[in-house]
Amino acid sequence: MKVIVDPVACEANAVCARLVPQVFSIHEDEDGEDVLAIADDGEFPPELADGIRDAVSRCPKMALNLQD
Repeated sequence: MKVIVDPVACEANAVCARLVPQVFSIHEDEDGEDVLAIADDGEFPPELADGIRDAVSRCPKMALNLQD
């Protein structure tokens, strides 16, 4: 399973980063804008699956998706 972000929809609200900081983090890009970073190219260990599903469902902009 893999988590992917829609960079157009994402506003870097950091809801996911607060829920699963092992996977999600917020960084500034070269323009000084906050952007979402996802560790390990979106691949994650099974023990984080429940937290990631929660983060995906709670994203205020629906910018996160799970891919099998």
